[in-house]
Amino acid sequence: MADRGETVESFPIQRRGTVDYMRAAGRRSVVHGLVEFDVTDVRRRIRNGETERGAQLSFTAFLVSCLAQALEDHPTLQSYRNWRGRIVRFDDVDAMVIVETQVDGAQTGVPHVIRAANRRSLRSIHDEIRTAQRDPNEGRQPKLASLGLRLPAPIRRLFWRLPQFFPRRWKRIAGTVAVTSVGMFGTGGGWGISPTNYSLQLTVGGIERKPGIVDGTIEPREFLNLTVTVDHDVVDGAPAARFVQRLKELVEDGQGIETALESQPSGTD
Repeated sequence: MADRGETVESFPIQRRGTVDYMRAAGRRSVVHGLVEFDVTDVRRRIRNGETERGAQLSFTAFLVSCLAQALEDHPTLQSYRNWRGRIVRFDDVDAMVIVETQVDGAQTGVPHVIRAANRRSLRSIHDEIRTAQRDPNEGRQPKLASLGLRLPAPIRRLFWRLPQFFPRRWKRIAGTVAVTSVGMFGTGGGWGISPTNYSLQLTVGGIERKPGIVDGTIEPREFLNLTVTVDHDVVDGAPAARFVQRLKELVEDGQGIETALESQPSGTD
């Protein structure tokens, strides 16, 4: 229906899932940390590898790999409290990422869970993300899920309370941690702050070029804006700070990049 100077459309039923998620996630006791990582050398090494070897390497895959390794050293951040008031801590890092793919002719971000990322190589994580991007079926909702969106809101929103009562079921469906990106939708620096249903979420912002100090000298550097969100009900500030420091070390050192680039045959994706 249209009127002078405006357009009125039906609210897409697919958006109900987003509304339900944000309502449920907004009730969690989350704390956001806004951090900057110097990724100048990392991005140069990836570009050089792509030029010299004809290889490709997803920056999202690299971040997921670093996240999984950091959680190996700091597993308490992958903890949930179940309905009995007990802490459930997972060994495997099942990382939910938002993958852009074609759905019904439109470029859409869809969730995809990378299982046991802490026991996977960076190359295998990259390959799985690329496969999810190419496969349009990855973006299609199961028929049962589509029917669920038609239920009354109070019933629909019970699903998003799974991590608070049944963490194991939540893991099987949606993973244990999340990596989402706002940087993929624009350029320049900036942080994204969002509620989350996970005990740990990384929100990848933009990459900003600005002065940095290297060996006592000021020079242009590239800084990644990253938001680290933790559930303060189960994670204290000190463990979270140690985790962020370890993640920073892994990212800025470019952990696993050379091995990943060498493991892909030249000229393949």
